[in-house]
Amino acid sequence: MDSIELKNRTKKFGLRIINLVNKLQTEPTCKVISNQILRSGTSIGANYRAACRAKSDIDFINKIKICF
Repeated sequence: MDSIELKNRTKKFGLRIINLVNKLQTEPTCKVISNQILRSGTSIGANYRAACRAKSDIDFINKIKICF
């Protein structure tokens, strides 16, 4: 799997998470859970892209650990 494919997959996953959260109920307790799902579900793409911009192999390894 190459870098471009993984970037596309994480982007699609983030968009699916956003669509899921938009369909959830808006009661106060559901909003708290929805916000957490949104933050955690979309962070993988952002963290992976940050890892791809790493300045060294060590920096890449440290950043990619956050994704998983």
